[in-house]
Amino acid sequence: MTHLIDRRQWGKKRSTVNRQRFIRRFKDQIKRALAEQIGRRGVTDTQNGESVSIPARDTGEPTFRQGAGGHRERIFPGNHEYVGGDRIPRPQGGGGGQGQGRRAGDSGEGEDEFHFEISRDEYLDLMFEDLELPRLDITQLKNVERFRNVRAGYRTDGVPANLSIVRSLERALARRIALSGGDRRELRELEAELEQPGDDAQEERVALRARIEELRERIARVPFIDTFDLRFTAFAKQPMPSTQAVMFCLMDVSGSMDQQRKDIAKRFFLLLYLFLGKSYANVQVVFIRHHTQAKEVSEQEFFHSQESGGTVVSSALRLLDETIRERYSPELWNVYVAQASDGDNWHDDSPICQDLLANRILPCVRYFSYIEIAEQPQGLWHHYQALLATHPNLATRRILQAEDIYPVFRELFRKQHA
Repeated sequence: MTHLIDRRQWGKKRSTVNRQRFIRRFKDQIKRALAEQIGRRGVTDTQNGESVSIPARDTGEPTFRQGAGGHRERIFPGNHEYVGGDRIPRPQGGGGGQGQGRRAGDSGEGEDEFHFEISRDEYLDLMFEDLELPRLDITQLKNVERFRNVRAGYRTDGVPANLSIVRSLERALARRIALSGGDRRELRELEAELEQPGDDAQEERVALRARIEELRERIARVPFIDTFDLRFTAFAKQPMPSTQAVMFCLMDVSGSMDQQRKDIAKRFFLLLYLFLGKSYANVQVVFIRHHTQAKEVSEQEFFHSQESGGTVVSSALRLLDETIRERYSPELWNVYVAQASDGDNWHDDSPICQDLLANRILPCVRYFSYIEIAEQPQGLWHHYQALLATHPNLATRRILQAEDIYPVFRELFRKQHA
């Protein structure tokens, strides 16, 4: 019985390299297509991949073809309408045999599309590749120490996995040169003298051959490599500063937030949640929902439970402030907050929110982003706007429909270039 073992690098995924090359080459077109489609995706669809369509003309590659050359005349049978020099008109609407994947316009002209599927990881990489948490600082934790292994030269003992072959061979070569260099030089001189013709006595030539054999034996006794030559790569543990961040997600679930607004807010927070999970392994996320009262909830309850009632935004800000003081000291954590609301609030509560934000929260956080889902600015928006001039770590944006989520998200979390 014969057993075949496939040791190829990619196995069944032999096109992985070509696929990655294709995505890199047409990244701009793919990202534009994703930006158009993300507003139409459902809340749970972000866990899946995406079917992407880009113009087929953009996928063309330059090629070399061997032409016929020269001047040629060809006669096609069955032509009773045209003569030499006539121009053939373009087919009108409905003609031309448009195939599958072509977008036809009113004039009958169309544009072929190229369809392909991208995985969830590829989808997230393309969405978040040039985004980051702004103003992320290095914070050294007092009780948590992280280390990384760094090279620390070479040593004479160690495990076989750390054996430095190149450095060991260099040491062996240096040792062989030091021990047998003089003998090798004398051997070359004697061999050259023995090859020269002359009238030397037979006894002298016998002595030369004996000396040559002696030198060869002495050289052969020098080992090619010895345990003394072995060198092992040494590693040392170097302490690393720990970067810890926490993201607070605040969402209004009062009665004024209809289902459409709640769905837009959920899409924004889910996009933010995926971004944090993709980019930062050591970022904690805290979910806070509020109407007249605020409550810290789980991820499942935050995205899927239904609530209604009045609106008191300051309840969420107070709970946020208490949680930061109790569990996430600004000296040890990079604190980020994202808040989504329709801006509707109890009229006496908005000044309280402004005071809490200015005096308690903004001095403790790295970045606070407020998203208002409303056609016209509401009272809470105006109170937040009053803080923009004095607090650079506050950002406010308005979203009117689902298609605005991704552009606003990219604007809030784009990389800050020095």
